[in-house]
Amino acid sequence: MKIKYLLFLLCVGVAVNTNAQSKKKAIATAPATTTLARPKLVVGIVVDQMRWDYLYRFYDRYSAGGFKRMLNEGFSCENANIDYIPTVTAAGHTAIYTGSVPAIHGIAGNDFIIQATGKTMYCTGDSIAQTVGSTSAAGKMSPRNLLVTTVTDELRLATNFRSKVIGIALKDRGGILPAGHSANAAYWFDDKSGSWITSTYYMQDLPQWVKDFNAKKLPETYLKKDWSSLYPLNTYLQSTDDNNKYEGKFKGADAPTMPVKTSLLYKGNLGMIRSTPYGNTLTLDLATAAVNNERLGVRGVTDFLAVSLSSTDYVGHQYGVNAIETEDTYLRLDQDINAFFLMLDAKLGKGNYTVFLTADHGAAHNSTFLKDHNIPAGNWDDAATLKNLNKLLADKYNTDNLIINLDNYQVNFNYAAIKKTKLDAEFLKDDCIKYLQKQPEIAFAIDMEKAATANIPEALRTLIINGYNIANSGTIQVILKPAYYTGHGSGDGGPTGTTHGTWNPYDTHVPMVFMGWGINHGATSKPTHITDIAPTVAALLHIQAPNGNIGQSVSEVLKADNK
Repeated sequence: MKIKYLLFLLCVGVAVNTNAQSKKKAIATAPATTTLARPKLVVGIVVDQMRWDYLYRFYDRYSAGGFKRMLNEGFSCENANIDYIPTVTAAGHTAIYTGSVPAIHGIAGNDFIIQATGKTMYCTGDSIAQTVGSTSAAGKMSPRNLLVTTVTDELRLATNFRSKVIGIALKDRGGILPAGHSANAAYWFDDKSGSWITSTYYMQDLPQWVKDFNAKKLPETYLKKDWSSLYPLNTYLQSTDDNNKYEGKFKGADAPTMPVKTSLLYKGNLGMIRSTPYGNTLTLDLATAAVNNERLGVRGVTDFLAVSLSSTDYVGHQYGVNAIETEDTYLRLDQDINAFFLMLDAKLGKGNYTVFLTADHGAAHNSTFLKDHNIPAGNWDDAATLKNLNKLLADKYNTDNLIINLDNYQVNFNYAAIKKTKLDAEFLKDDCIKYLQKQPEIAFAIDMEKAATANIPEALRTLIINGYNIANSGTIQVILKPAYYTGHGSGDGGPTGTTHGTWNPYDTHVPMVFMGWGINHGATSKPTHITDIAPTVAALLHIQAPNGNIGQSVSEVLKADNK
């Protein structure tokens, strides 16, 4: 019996040893495992209303570590354009992060008319969501109106939602739309409380670090400093004289001049910080706090921080392209970006993160300024045109208010009234187009449904088709003559400041610069589009492009070993 037991143990030992040897052999012959190479963090920077030429207009006065660093270390797409109209903030941010256009992604403007109901919809408006962090209604926002995914959504999906995605901007739409549907958070500024807020779409309470940040009362701190120029006024050679008729002034100010006594003018209106360069500083302050407190880029998985710098848009609208205030805002922003990059270098290591910088749209020169320099320009009184069109149609069809508005340079019909009176919309369109084409400011008026065969330049056809969302866009697209736009501000000398929204290069030609991990150094002048950013980032990260993407990855941007 004892002999049988010993033989049994011997057999077991042989079997165990043979199994162990087999495992060792299998391990030895198995391929070595490697980790997919990705940057620690991706940072998207959208500078609201930044024309492409601002990269070079103020180049000589930029620091080595801001815009110049991106150009000198990164890759610049010098001929990047927006490939749809209207060129507005919501559509721009959405196109950048979805690789798509309004025809597909649904964000047809900052505000748009839902054609089926005639009701106005704000791009990120959400009646279900509630404000978190304030008692105001400014938090009733979410990305629910966005019909497609963003590259930030795709990163979350690709990592089983382990990647963190956070969007930050003074404007709700600048923080919400880039962050996408599945973001961990999006934060925007509330004028009433002077705090950063969010909505119940994301969370039920602000993180403690955001509460602590708000408790610092930085908006008051910045506004009490006043806004003085960085350098002597006579050294701003790229700008017009400080006091002129082309610029708008702050409420309570005697003139649109530097320094701006924000400490005296804000009078509790903390929203004033939006129209100063301090709004950009405040935004990057919060972005820095997010990196530190959310441990972005140091958790063993790629994170994404989407930052939109909104104050450049507010300043640009008020002062215009050629103002000292605008030049000073970009010089200050350059310093802020330099400091932000240095923070990332220290936190993550230089070369371990990827940044892209672009804009949602550009801006026109002030029309009066152009005319004073013998350049054809002007303004279109869309309010008067709307009144005249409605009168024309009322006289002919005995029905009032057949057109709701001309927002986004589009004719939005009152389809409820048309249906009720059993009018033929085709006749109404024909009447409107005939009237509009006779107006001196208008180059073309195009039936959206017939844009593909319209007798207009091919480039314009593409922009119109890409921008036309059948559910959320108007029925007729108005194309103004170059350098014409609907007025923004007004003063004794004519319209002040500037605006955007058209097809012209001053509104569509924007920066598109990449820098950091996986990015080549260089530049290309071949045509590219802001819809190419999302697929390029997706290629860098080895993830799917957003599900509505029509852009193309710019292969020259990416290093060969990361493609």
